[in-house]
Amino acid sequence: MREDVVSYTKGQKYEKPEWLAGRLEWFRSLKFGIIVHWGPYAQWDCCESWTLVPDCEWSRRDEIKCWVERDRDLARYQADYWALPSTFNPTNFDADEWAAAFAESGAKYVCFTTKHHDGFCMWDTATTDYKITGSVCPFGRDVTREVFDACRRAGLAISVYFSKPDWHSEYYWDPTLNPISQGANTVDNPEKWEKFVAFTHEQIRELMTNYGPVDILWLDGGWVRGAEDIRMAELVTMARSLQPGLIVANRAVGDEFEDFVTPEREIPDEALPSTWEACLPLCPDWKYVEGQTPKSAQTVVDEIQYANDRGGNFLLGIGPMADGKLPPDQLEVLREIGRLRSA
Repeated sequence: MREDVVSYTKGQKYEKPEWLAGRLEWFRSLKFGIIVHWGPYAQWDCCESWTLVPDCEWSRRDEIKCWVERDRDLARYQADYWALPSTFNPTNFDADEWAAAFAESGAKYVCFTTKHHDGFCMWDTATTDYKITGSVCPFGRDVTREVFDACRRAGLAISVYFSKPDWHSEYYWDPTLNPISQGANTVDNPEKWEKFVAFTHEQIRELMTNYGPVDILWLDGGWVRGAEDIRMAELVTMARSLQPGLIVANRAVGDEFEDFVTPEREIPDEALPSTWEACLPLCPDWKYVEGQTPKSAQTVVDEIQYANDRGGNFLLGIGPMADGKLPPDQLEVLREIGRLRSA
């Protein structure tokens, strides 16, 4: 462990490292990044993960077929969703093509979804078979490694999106206890919860150890706090011992591990008192949904400038298609953003 990485022992108050201020200044200088939501769910017109939650209504759009199917037979819908990896075979995926397009847009960093709330891992983890290299997934390539390597070659900084909740894990959602909400139903079982904490720490350890230099750990699932204690001080200390200089976004929590805040689908009208990054999708959904129209390049350029003028970064959401290609209309917008911003 580097001497300037904060050490931590259980029960000790966590303190931010002295070097963090300089790293956040560097992060603010990036101005513009890309966030990618992609996984087996790209095969459907559903939103990512949320249709699995029985009492979830906030992301509903009744015209989308997946909600109709879910409401007709939830158990069957969930089973079909969990089985999506068996048909996920994105043979047209080319990480270098992605990275080139992101760099051409003028983006300086890429946040890639290594795992969303549904628990499917886009890297070759040893913690579960529910992964891109798993026994039922025909593709079998470590997508996270390819994306990160290609983005670094293109000069882009690396941000690792990771969902703290995991609805596929029996240690978070015990299926025998009939999970109905987004939160864990295992927190009252110390043995199961400890297994979930260990599972989460090991997945972060893998991502921080085996995938080259990482700049940002972007932790989603802000409700995982309080009773859902995953021992953040230990987790962050471990991650920073493996990736010195790591910036952490423990988003929507507001604790000492939220190094920058991430307003979603909005850009603040005024400068915020802390480092921030507004994240907005190019299309209505974060993931690819056939037929959705992207915003114009000029609109995105104006949004980037609006955020930057108020001291924030702008993170643009892109959703690749199920076959691995970037949608042609989104690709053209990315190219036009680059042209407009360099004019």
